[in-house]
Amino acid sequence: MRGRFITLEGPEGSGKSTQAKLLAEALAARGIRTELTREPGGTDLAEELRKLLKHWRNPAEQMTPAAELMLMNAARAQHVAYRIQPALDAGKWVICDRFRDSTMAYQGYGRGMDKTFISATSAAACQGCTIDRTLFFDLALDEGFARADRRASTAGNFDRFEIEDRDFHERVLAGFRAMTEAEPERFRRIDASGTPEEIHCRVMEAICDLLP
Repeated sequence: MRGRFITLEGPEGSGKSTQAKLLAEALAARGIRTELTREPGGTDLAEELRKLLKHWRNPAEQMTPAAELMLMNAARAQHVAYRIQPALDAGKWVICDRFRDSTMAYQGYGRGMDKTFISATSAAACQGCTIDRTLFFDLALDEGFARADRRASTAGNFDRFEIEDRDFHERVLAGFRAMTEAEPERFRRIDASGTPEEIHCRVMEAICDLLP
């Protein structure tokens, strides 16, 4: 029996990565085999592409939105083929920190690229892989910025997306909210304010109907 595919989406600093780990641990405690992964990344090649996407820093050659989109989908194609789909076929639940909705939010709403083209290229990269539930972590930008700043000061890494201006991040957040409203059967909005424990309780409520 095919496993479940759960994706976590949201703006910078919304706590997705923490909640992805907590969710995977909670499912494993219930005896559900899980695969925790992320995008961009998830395989050796996709992780190399992640480094380019997030950390490319050359003022003489800026990464174009089109190049960004193609690299994102190249990483996704590898991720789906070598990790996500095999895990689902083996009956595992896959918990993925970002997936195709982030591409629409960041490259479509944020960068202003054609949304029809993004949908088509993302569909090609997904190779028929479908999502069972998407959790959208909704958080005010200022709180997300504060969390991201604390994380960056700890990691010490330059991140191309986190340094974008406020207008960009407002468009990204608006994109996530629009997609959540457009697909209520797939999306569940998670209030991402509060403690990690409080947010985790909301996550479990949002997937309870999928649990065996």
